[in-house]
Amino acid sequence: MILQIETATASCSVALAKDGNVIAFKQVNERNIHAEVITKFIDELIVSAGINYNDLDAVAVSCGPGSYTGLRIGISTAKGLCFALDKPLIAIETLEAMAQGIISNSDYSLTSDTLLCPMIDARRMEVFTAVFTASGERIKDTSADIIDEHSFGDLLANNKMLFFGDGAEKCRQVLGNNPNAMFFPDFINSAVYLTQKAAEKYKNAEFENVGYFEPYYLKDFIAGKKKSPL
Repeated sequence: MILQIETATASCSVALAKDGNVIAFKQVNERNIHAEVITKFIDELIVSAGINYNDLDAVAVSCGPGSYTGLRIGISTAKGLCFALDKPLIAIETLEAMAQGIISNSDYSLTSDTLLCPMIDARRMEVFTAVFTASGERIKDTSADIIDEHSFGDLLANNKMLFFGDGAEKCRQVLGNNPNAMFFPDFINSAVYLTQKAAEKYKNAEFENVGYFEPYYLKDFIAGKKKSPL
């Protein structure tokens, strides 16, 4: 029984998975609400599933890249539960989980040669992104990229590519006319998408050091300055 937490994007989502199958989940897709609802959602899932916290075997968390504040909230919550319950912590990269979400989505029929490009908004024309095959194999490492008309040129020249996530709209603005570029505008990130990787990592005992684990920020946090009043 694994509790799964996703707070790296606008979605605040938790799920319970038993033996690699989701038995309950709860989420809301709204920015700046994560701290308010995350523990409430977890409590509600535990109650609805008719289990106790000690029945959990592990806690899995989406570890980034993504929202600085969202990652801090999700990972602090996961680590707190692991400390209190003496349970192992599983970390799953957010973009990898997003790709799994598309692969497992029966509403979207992928061809074997389609490349998957999850994108997380990183302000202005920058996104956190990576590229995966339709079977989930990574072919481009996670990076913070500024999107322009030359982005992914080598891949788009010979492949269909599906762009999705809250950063994909930036890509549509400059690559939308490319016949090989496809977009999935309704994609919402979810803790449900952690299920496969969480089960695999639990089976292989790929656990994090709870005391020292930190979010995968990818780049340094830069605080915005408040505008002076008129």
